[in-house]
Amino acid sequence: MSISAISVRFDDHTMWVELSDGRTLGVPLAWFPRLLRATPAEREQAKLSRVGLHWEALDEDISVAGLLAGRGDVTQTSETAA
Repeated sequence: MSISAISVRFDDHTMWVELSDGRTLGVPLAWFPRLLRATPAEREQAKLSRVGLHWEALDEDISVAGLLAGRGDVTQTSETAA
């Protein structure tokens, strides 16, 4: 059985994702800088698919598998140079 997101909501610091298996995940917005900086209206524009969540205007894609694995934004780069 494939687990998918069936709803998403936000409070000031957390993204709450309800899953098709009955679980609800609370994920810190700090894990996803684009969502953290977004307005509440921009956050509400999430499109749900069978594999994750997508925000067209924010260029943000989050997979359910990544959330279940505890992964945040994997596109972040180090701010220190070698």
